[in-house]
Amino acid sequence: MSTARERILEATEELLATKDALAISTRAICDRAKVGMPEIYRRFGDKQGLLTAVADIGFERFLAAKRLNPLTDDPVADLRTAWDSHVAFALRNPHLYRLMFTPTGDARPEGIKEAQAILLAALERCRDAGRLRMPPEPAGRAVLSANVGVCMMALSFPGLFGDPGTSEAVRDAVIGRITGDEREDPRLATATVLAQALVATLTGTAPVEAAGPDGPAGGRAPGTLNPPTALPEP
Repeated sequence: MSTARERILEATEELLATKDALAISTRAICDRAKVGMPEIYRRFGDKQGLLTAVADIGFERFLAAKRLNPLTDDPVADLRTAWDSHVAFALRNPHLYRLMFTPTGDARPEGIKEAQAILLAALERCRDAGRLRMPPEPAGRAVLSANVGVCMMALSFPGLFGDPGTSEAVRDAVIGRITGDEREDPRLATATVLAQALVATLTGTAPVEAAGPDGPAGGRAPGTLNPPTALPEP
């Protein structure tokens, strides 16, 4: 027989399947779990403590899926697969994903540390294969920041950013930048410029110079970017 704690966690997860965390009341959780209101405070301290516990469960599932990603002889291809599996999890679990990656209050889910560790191991494989342009740690911060950003935009503005091509463009631009594995698709030009700026900001490396007719940055001062151009038609 399940405990009151287990029923509360299960009820919260079920409600998160259709509602954002902020829209779920403690009364609705208690009614679904068939417990009195004091149980939430007794077991979790407050609603925020409960939501942090649920986010930790979400990370357990997220990380379990990450561990199932195949490893091949191409570590850069594996990095792209890991990116895609991250996006797939977010799209399957939109409200849970937001809870995991936009925590409020002082509590932070511990799972983010292991997620970063798994990504770091993947980047170390790229480094060992001679296919990484920067140390794994800043590369990992750049990749995870961009991956989460793509997911958040797709969930918040699906009409504008929900097209799978958006994720693929940013994925290839960011991973191509840190591994030297840029692709020739001209549609990635704008995404590459933005990704380069993101990586430079996150890693503290020199700002990217966009090539122009008069040399770096089109005659602008070094370290400045030309205004982004419209993405070419496919």
